[in-house]
Amino acid sequence: MKTRKGVHPLRDGATCIGRFAALAVAIAAGSAQAAPGLTVEAVSNRPDKLSGGDALIRIRVPAGVEAEQVQVTLNGADVTAAFGPAADGGGLVGLVEGLTEGYNLLLARADGAGATRLVLQSHPATGPVFAGPRQQPFVCETAEFRVYPGGGTLGAPLDANCSVARRVDYLYRTTAGQFRPYDPAVPPADLAMTTTLDGLTVPYVVRLETGTLNRAIYQTAVLDDPSRPGPSIRERDGAWNGRLVYNFGGGCRSGWYRQGSGTGGVLDHRELSRGFATASASLNVFGNNCDDLLAAETMMMVKERFIETYGRPRYTIGWGCSGGSYQQHQIGDNYPGLLDGIIPSCSFPEVGFGTAHTLADSRLLWHYYQTTDLPWTEEQLRAASGFGVFATIPNLDNGAARLDPVPRTDRASAEFDASVDPSLRYHPVDNPDGARATLYDHAVNTYGRDPQTGFARRPLDNVGVQYGLEALNAGQISKAQFLDLNEEIGGMDIDANFTAERMVADRRATRAAYRTGRMLSGGGGLAEMPILDYDQLYTDLQRGGDIHLKFHHFSTRERLLKANGHTDNHVMWSGGGNSVDDAAYPNRVAYIQDRALEAMDQWLANIANDPSGVPRAVKVVRNKPTDLQDGCWTRQATPQFIAETQRFGGPGTSTCNDLYPAFPSPRMVAGGPLASDVIKCQLKAIDPRDYRVDFTDAEFARLNRIFPSGVCNWEVAGVEQQPLMGTWLEYTHAGQYRSDPPRPTQR
Repeated sequence: MKTRKGVHPLRDGATCIGRFAALAVAIAAGSAQAAPGLTVEAVSNRPDKLSGGDALIRIRVPAGVEAEQVQVTLNGADVTAAFGPAADGGGLVGLVEGLTEGYNLLLARADGAGATRLVLQSHPATGPVFAGPRQQPFVCETAEFRVYPGGGTLGAPLDANCSVARRVDYLYRTTAGQFRPYDPAVPPADLAMTTTLDGLTVPYVVRLETGTLNRAIYQTAVLDDPSRPGPSIRERDGAWNGRLVYNFGGGCRSGWYRQGSGTGGVLDHRELSRGFATASASLNVFGNNCDDLLAAETMMMVKERFIETYGRPRYTIGWGCSGGSYQQHQIGDNYPGLLDGIIPSCSFPEVGFGTAHTLADSRLLWHYYQTTDLPWTEEQLRAASGFGVFATIPNLDNGAARLDPVPRTDRASAEFDASVDPSLRYHPVDNPDGARATLYDHAVNTYGRDPQTGFARRPLDNVGVQYGLEALNAGQISKAQFLDLNEEIGGMDIDANFTAERMVADRRATRAAYRTGRMLSGGGGLAEMPILDYDQLYTDLQRGGDIHLKFHHFSTRERLLKANGHTDNHVMWSGGGNSVDDAAYPNRVAYIQDRALEAMDQWLANIANDPSGVPRAVKVVRNKPTDLQDGCWTRQATPQFIAETQRFGGPGTSTCNDLYPAFPSPRMVAGGPLASDVIKCQLKAIDPRDYRVDFTDAEFARLNRIFPSGVCNWEVAGVEQQPLMGTWLEYTHAGQYRSDPPRPTQR
């Protein structure tokens, strides 16, 4: 039988039909009668999100049917030989290769028991899958990527998608704590041993895989003595404990539009020594990429590749600080199933709002302070900002560079590193079509483009925000300062130039932010996920005013409470490192991190061992270890834990807040919510009762001139504020997205 190019014959008994005709038959209601108990499952990923032309498939065989009776075809071609007994005894498992891009039909049958079909959709290994059109330009950095410490680089890329050939290296850890190349033919005298969480003592030898997926460089690592069989999709040698830790790198600075020359790290002694496998990719480092959609898509593809090599992990734990916390929160909420439990540290809910609003306000406050003719002390401006120390204001002004696409000499701007050639970068005069390194242009697939400028729509607003309101009411700043600040603070235009006018959010982008999860909801996958939030860095009173402020942890918790009515799946630990404690007790944070990983592992193990049929959200809460509680860690070499419910507050409000007080953001001082979830506030008429000072008639008239449309009404939802539209959204063009379409199921 001859077929058109790209169309494969499918044989069902004596009938031979085209692939898409067969697909229509397969997904039509009642198209085939499934054999009782004979099921087909895509193990490596969701069947509609596969990549790279392969998929790990499990077939469960009913009682009374011999495994040898099962026959499997892919698009009509026999692939039965790919299957063998699963390592856990649960039927057959096989890596099916040769999927074509688009839809494929997998057919499993057993003599006398009918047939079961599963539709598989495959995407290119270079992406995209769901994150939408890929950003351009994109700079390859395989030649700069060092495979392991002391090793060589990956060399030049093979194509325009920055691809390299997949490679495997074996390393061992020395008794001195270093990783070196391992040759099983010449056993090293300094080979360390390690004992896993399962109590097995094994040689500390690691299989390190490196390759490219979704234009990212990925790595996976697992304990694996090459002289012994496994781990593989069918064999387990016992060294790997069956769990996976996905490491997310930090940042959201230093350059985008690049592949990146490092991952979040996989040669992690804490994880590998206990038997965990590790995985990470260069586009899961927010210093290389600050788009959570691209990060989610990359993580999905890397995990798929891991499963196709070793089988499905018992559970997957997210780990990462700062930019790593952004990714865990948004991947966990918006693409549930990729992570089973998360340990975000140096935590923020997301970069686009909880962080970006604080950065923008700090830049405006700092600019005002430098240009006003009205006298201000540093303490007065600090009070108006809400921060614990004045130095936070100029520090966050520097961080606001991620909102600014223009190269400048007077302030931090244009988030590019040296890998992105200057000829590729935006300049309003010299290169108006160049790449714009802003959070908003980076997320253009969500927000869409402004038809007037061609730039990404911007959900950034400060209309009606009364900067310094609570400082005024507390008597920390004068009426004259309050009025002058709000009259002169202004805003920033699309190129981050200071303007007398305040910033007005694009309504379409604002709506999209809420609907798609760019503004973290907490009501998606996080509603049924174990979360252990640890403030690895305590900086409200340290580090010269660092961006990692404690209120962000509480913002996430507040959103979980609003979305789900409780925070029983959210544990918060305080007691992160700082410039004082780090110098005095260099191993203190590592000690707490060890406890965090062990606690999350126990929590997830309890859930995995719960055979009941109750919803996962119920399992998560009832299987939380009894000794895993909110609290803080004392400041000593071996810190002690103080069990105490964590609540937002300054010194004097609790034992933990005496040790690690939290301070508000500028928007909170303006009356905004702790959740930091209002992009654009609804306005109300100015009410004299909101002020603990008496304005003169002239001052009140001035206040009305400053806010002619009214001031923020923080008691109601923000403009366009609405629930998440769903999870597993797909992005087709800039600003166009859709909920997860119904997936073809097996028939």
